[in-house]
Amino acid sequence: MASQAVLLQAHEELQVLTRGEGFQRIDPELNQWIAATGIQVGVLHLTCLHTSASLTINENADPRVLEDLAAWMRRVAPQIGVNSLGEREGYHRYRHDDEGDDDMPAHIRTALTSQTLNLSVVGGRLQLGIWQAVYLCEWRARGSSRRIALHLLGS
Repeated sequence: MASQAVLLQAHEELQVLTRGEGFQRIDPELNQWIAATGIQVGVLHLTCLHTSASLTINENADPRVLEDLAAWMRRVAPQIGVNSLGEREGYHRYRHDDEGDDDMPAHIRTALTSQTLNLSVVGGRLQLGIWQAVYLCEWRARGSSRRIALHLLGS
C-alpha cells in the first residue's frame, strides 16, 4: 500500500523595517521561518501588504544591479517638483500626493513590479538560483514598517 503525504500549511506575517527607498534582502528570514515550520517540500506564496512597496527576485552578488534598477525606476516615475533639499518647487505633475511628494511615484513603481511571489521550497529552503535573492522594494523616501504575508503549503 502506497503512503500518502499529508498536506500542511503555515501562515505568518513578516515585519520588515526599511531605511527608506531601496532594496532589502529578505530570503534569510524566509528560510528561517520555513525551517521552523518543518515543511520540506512545497510552495511559499508571498504578498506585500502595501501599495507603495513590492517584491522582486534579483541579483544577490553585484550591488550595482540594484543601484541600476533603482536609478531606472527614478527615471520612469520621478518625484517631479522637488528640489535637492526636498522642497516643492514649480509644477507638480501628480494629483495624488496625500502622503508627500514620494507618494504617487511609489505607487507607480509598485504597479511596475510584483506584489506577490510564488516560490518553490525544497529541502526546507527556498529554491533559488545561485545568484538570486528575494528583496522587499521600498519605494518611499523615508523608512517604514512593512508587512509581508507568508503562506506555505507543502509536506
